[in-house]
Amino acid sequence: MLQVISIVGAVLILIPFAGSQLGKLSTGSFSYQSMNLIGSALLTGVAVLERQAGFILLEGTWAIVSVVGLTRVMQGRK
Repeated sequence: MLQVISIVGAVLILIPFAGSQLGKLSTGSFSYQSMNLIGSALLTGVAVLERQAGFILLEGTWAIVSVVGLTRVMQGRK
């Protein structure tokens, strides 16, 4: 089950990244920021359960930065 959660989390990070790189999705959009937040939160949870300190740091930081980005989008700032 953790593998499924990891794959879903990774896909939720990769979709907005690819969309941004292909010019189809703005990094300042709600969908970009929310997919990043959900994906990184899922991967952080898996990393915590697996006791993977490096991935906790990476994905936890990604989630925090995504919260900041999503907050700015919701407040109308980029």
